[in-house]
Amino acid sequence: MKYVLLAVAALVITPAFAQSDASREFLKEAIQGDNAEIQMGQLAAARGGSKDVRDFGKMLSRDHQKAAAQARKVATQMKMKAPAGIPDAAKEEKAKLRKLKGADFDKEFASYMVEDHRKDIDEFQREAEQGENPKVKEMAAAQLPTLKKHLEAAQKLAASGQ
Repeated sequence: MKYVLLAVAALVITPAFAQSDASREFLKEAIQGDNAEIQMGQLAAARGGSKDVRDFGKMLSRDHQKAAAQARKVATQMKMKAPAGIPDAAKEEKAKLRKLKGADFDKEFASYMVEDHRKDIDEFQREAEQGENPKVKEMAAAQLPTLKKHLEAAQKLAASGQ
Protein backbone atom coordinates (compact mmCIF):
# COMPACT_ATOMS: atom_id res chain seq x y z
CA MET A 1 0.00 0.00 0.00
CA LYS A 2 2.87 2.35 0.84
CA TYR A 3 4.35 1.88 -2.66
CA VAL A 4 1.02 2.60 -4.31
CA LEU A 5 0.72 5.86 -2.40
CA LEU A 6 4.27 6.84 -3.36
CA ALA A 7 3.57 6.07 -7.02
CA VAL A 8 0.35 8.12 -6.96
CA ALA A 9 2.15 10.99 -5.22
CA ALA A 10 4.89 10.92 -7.86
CA LEU A 11 2.32 11.10 -10.65
CA VAL A 12 0.51 13.99 -9.00
CA ILE A 13 3.65 15.99 -8.15
CA THR A 14 5.51 15.54 -11.45
CA PRO A 15 3.06 17.56 -13.59
CA ALA A 16 3.20 20.39 -11.04
CA PHE A 17 6.96 20.60 -11.44
CA ALA A 18 6.68 20.40 -15.23
CA GLN A 19 4.12 23.22 -15.21
CA SER A 20 6.32 25.31 -12.98
CA ASP A 21 9.29 24.64 -15.26
CA ALA A 22 7.32 25.80 -18.33
CA SER A 23 6.31 29.02 -16.58
CA ARG A 24 9.86 29.59 -15.42
CA GLU A 25 11.21 29.02 -18.94
CA PHE A 26 8.70 31.47 -20.40
CA LEU A 27 9.62 34.04 -17.76
CA LYS A 28 13.33 33.55 -18.41
CA GLU A 29 12.84 34.04 -22.14
CA ALA A 30 10.59 37.07 -21.55
CA ILE A 31 13.21 38.77 -19.39
CA GLN A 32 15.99 38.05 -21.88
CA GLY A 33 13.70 39.33 -24.65
CA ASP A 34 13.13 42.54 -22.69
CA ASN A 35 16.88 42.89 -22.25
CA ALA A 36 17.30 42.54 -26.02
CA GLU A 37 14.56 45.05 -26.82
CA ILE A 38 16.10 47.57 -24.42
CA GLN A 39 19.49 47.21 -26.11
CA MET A 40 18.02 47.28 -29.63
CA GLY A 41 15.93 50.32 -28.73
CA GLN A 42 18.98 52.14 -27.41
CA LEU A 43 20.88 51.24 -30.57
CA ALA A 44 18.04 52.54 -32.78
CA ALA A 45 17.74 55.72 -30.71
CA ALA A 46 21.44 56.38 -31.24
CA ARG A 47 21.94 55.12 -34.82
CA GLY A 48 18.57 55.35 -36.53
CA GLY A 49 18.70 57.18 -39.85
CA SER A 50 15.28 58.77 -39.44
CA LYS A 51 13.61 60.55 -36.55
CA ASP A 52 10.78 57.99 -36.65
CA VAL A 53 13.21 55.10 -36.09
CA ARG A 54 15.03 56.97 -33.33
CA ASP A 55 11.71 57.77 -31.62
CA PHE A 56 10.57 54.16 -31.95
CA GLY A 57 13.87 53.05 -30.42
CA LYS A 58 13.33 55.33 -27.43
CA MET A 59 9.77 54.04 -26.95
CA LEU A 60 10.95 50.44 -27.29
CA SER A 61 13.67 50.87 -24.68
CA ARG A 62 11.39 52.72 -22.25
CA ASP A 63 8.49 50.27 -22.55
CA HIS A 64 10.67 47.19 -22.23
CA GLN A 65 12.39 48.61 -19.16
CA LYS A 66 8.94 48.71 -17.55
CA ALA A 67 8.11 45.22 -18.81
CA ALA A 68 11.42 43.88 -17.51
CA ALA A 69 10.72 45.36 -14.08
CA GLN A 70 7.33 43.62 -14.02
CA ALA A 71 8.85 40.32 -15.12
CA ARG A 72 11.67 40.55 -12.57
CA LYS A 73 9.11 41.19 -9.84
CA VAL A 74 7.28 37.99 -10.82
CA ALA A 75 10.60 36.12 -10.94
CA THR A 76 11.38 37.30 -7.40
CA GLN A 77 7.94 36.18 -6.22
CA MET A 78 8.68 32.77 -7.74
CA LYS A 79 12.05 32.71 -5.95
CA MET A 80 13.75 32.64 -9.33
CA LYS A 81 16.89 34.55 -10.26
CA ALA A 82 16.23 36.85 -13.21
CA PRO A 83 18.54 35.97 -16.08
CA ALA A 84 20.96 38.41 -17.62
CA GLY A 85 21.92 38.61 -21.24
CA ILE A 86 19.96 38.43 -24.46
CA PRO A 87 18.96 35.56 -26.77
CA ASP A 88 21.47 34.41 -29.39
CA ALA A 89 19.26 35.54 -32.27
CA ALA A 90 19.16 39.05 -30.80
CA LYS A 91 22.96 39.04 -30.40
CA GLU A 92 23.31 38.19 -34.08
CA GLU A 93 20.84 40.88 -35.14
CA LYS A 94 22.49 43.47 -32.93
CA ALA A 95 25.88 42.68 -34.50
CA LYS A 96 24.33 42.98 -37.96
CA LEU A 97 22.71 46.33 -37.11
CA ARG A 98 25.97 47.73 -35.74
CA LYS A 99 27.43 47.42 -39.25
CA LEU A 100 24.59 49.40 -40.84
CA LYS A 101 23.66 53.06 -40.85
CA GLY A 102 21.11 55.42 -42.31
CA ALA A 103 18.32 53.96 -44.44
CA ASP A 104 19.95 50.51 -44.43
CA PHE A 105 19.87 50.44 -40.63
CA ASP A 106 16.28 51.66 -40.54
CA LYS A 107 15.04 49.07 -43.04
CA GLU A 108 16.74 46.14 -41.28
CA PHE A 109 15.68 47.33 -37.83
CA ALA A 110 12.02 47.78 -38.82
CA SER A 111 11.92 44.37 -40.52
CA TYR A 112 13.44 42.63 -37.50
CA MET A 113 11.08 44.40 -35.09
CA VAL A 114 8.02 43.29 -37.09
CA GLU A 115 9.07 39.63 -37.06
CA ASP A 116 10.28 39.70 -33.46
CA HIS A 117 7.09 41.28 -32.14
CA ARG A 118 4.89 38.88 -34.10
CA LYS A 119 6.72 36.00 -32.45
CA ASP A 120 6.53 37.65 -29.02
CA ILE A 121 2.80 38.30 -29.33
CA ASP A 122 2.18 34.65 -30.21
CA GLU A 123 4.21 33.45 -27.21
CA PHE A 124 2.68 35.93 -24.76
CA GLN A 125 -0.85 35.17 -26.01
CA ARG A 126 -0.24 31.45 -25.55
CA GLU A 127 1.12 31.98 -22.04
CA ALA A 128 -1.74 34.32 -21.10
CA GLU A 129 -4.29 31.72 -22.22
CA GLN A 130 -2.62 28.42 -21.37
CA GLY A 131 0.09 29.19 -18.83
CA GLU A 132 0.20 27.23 -15.60
CA ASN A 133 1.38 29.89 -13.16
CA PRO A 134 -1.27 32.57 -12.45
CA LYS A 135 1.31 35.31 -11.83
CA VAL A 136 3.11 34.60 -15.10
CA LYS A 137 -0.20 34.39 -16.99
CA GLU A 138 -1.27 37.74 -15.58
CA MET A 139 2.05 39.36 -16.50
CA ALA A 140 1.88 37.97 -20.05
CA ALA A 141 -1.67 39.26 -20.51
CA ALA A 142 -0.74 42.68 -19.12
CA GLN A 143 2.15 43.06 -21.57
CA LEU A 144 0.24 42.09 -24.71
CA PRO A 145 -1.18 45.59 -25.44
CA THR A 146 2.32 47.10 -25.41
CA LEU A 147 3.69 44.37 -27.67
CA LYS A 148 0.81 44.96 -30.10
CA LYS A 149 1.52 48.70 -30.04
CA HIS A 150 5.17 47.98 -30.88
CA LEU A 151 4.18 45.66 -33.74
CA GLU A 152 1.89 48.31 -35.22
CA ALA A 153 4.62 50.96 -34.99
CA ALA A 154 7.21 48.62 -36.53
CA GLN A 155 4.82 47.75 -39.36
CA LYS A 156 4.33 51.44 -40.11
CA LEU A 157 8.10 51.95 -40.20
CA ALA A 158 8.56 48.95 -42.50
CA ALA A 159 5.74 50.09 -44.80
CA SER A 160 7.27 53.56 -45.10
CA GLY A 161 10.54 52.04 -46.28
CA GLN A 162 12.39 52.58 -43.01
